Amino acid sequence: MSMRLRVNPLRCDAYGHCAELLPELIEVDEWGYPIVLAEPVPQELEAAARRAAGACPRLALLLERAPD
Repeated sequence: MSMRLRVNPLRCDAYGHCAELLPELIEVDEWGYPIVLAEPVPQELEAAARRAAGACPRLALLLERAPD
């Protein structure tokens, strides 16, 4: 089962914690909002992705099962 990251843009306030915790998969734009690739999270980064999602103060970053 592969996982992917998703950002809820309505909840995100551009704190940038996610990009600091997971720079391998998350970049920020010029306003500080995260840019997340739509590809699955590599298995070796799933724990870091969980930490990044859990650290989001607005709960805008979600780690969810990727569609098959």
